Amino acid sequence: MTTGNKKQSLSLSDWCRILLQIIAGFTVMTVGSLVTLLIAVVTLFQARDFYASYIIAPTARIALWIGGIRFVVHDKQYLGRTQTVYVANHSSTLDVFILTAMRLPNTRFFLSGHLRKKFPPLGLLGYLAGVFWTVPQNFPELRVEIFKRAERVLRRTGESVFLSPEGNKGMIGQIAPFNKGAFHLATNLSAPIVPMYFAIPTEMNPGWGYKFRPGVVHIYVQPPIPTNDWKLEDLDENRQKIHRTFLELQNRYEGK
Repeated sequence: MTTGNKKQSLSLSDWCRILLQIIAGFTVMTVGSLVTLLIAVVTLFQARDFYASYIIAPTARIALWIGGIRFVVHDKQYLGRTQTVYVANHSSTLDVFILTAMRLPNTRFFLSGHLRKKFPPLGLLGYLAGVFWTVPQNFPELRVEIFKRAERVLRRTGESVFLSPEGNKGMIGQIAPFNKGAFHLATNLSAPIVPMYFAIPTEMNPGWGYKFRPGVVHIYVQPPIPTNDWKLEDLDENRQKIHRTFLELQNRYEGK
């Protein structure tokens, strides 16, 4: 599968379609967030996985359907039923919606805190789903506290977690260097890492905007990587090893 085609310029009809899709998608997400909040109040905020699986995920699927976005998950058998640290490449606005729609079993997410201000309905949904909101790299002490809190929560609940290890926003067709946070967390939890490669055709990929075209995204789930024998002193080596794995996946699935 190759995703290296050049993007075509958008016509007036494309812009009208995108505008209508954004309005419709925003409306769906807003309604979904309010419904989730209502159910959360009724259940005293004690059914996080239910909200994520049966309200938030279908809401994300509807939003993707409105945009003409379909996704195919390959090798679902690797989506663990035990505590797992999921990692993926991250170069598109679409990633958040697709990950939410995938209904990863009993899984929390790390998301950038700026999304709460940029897209309030997503912020509300994230709060109800138990998202760990991150801060920029130039606040290292605060980031450490966020990861420490996440580790305490995950130890207590036994839940899985997803986070993108790319230190900066990935560029279309590129994989940015990885941060250590995901691998530090996996090492401390002794939880296996499951890489997932998102192959988004260039012609439909909006990058960090909303100028997408309808199409199909393929998600390639990889076998779990055990971390039982990982040590913190080997953190940098393990980080680089997983980064090389993603470069190999890019070559395999996109013909780079």
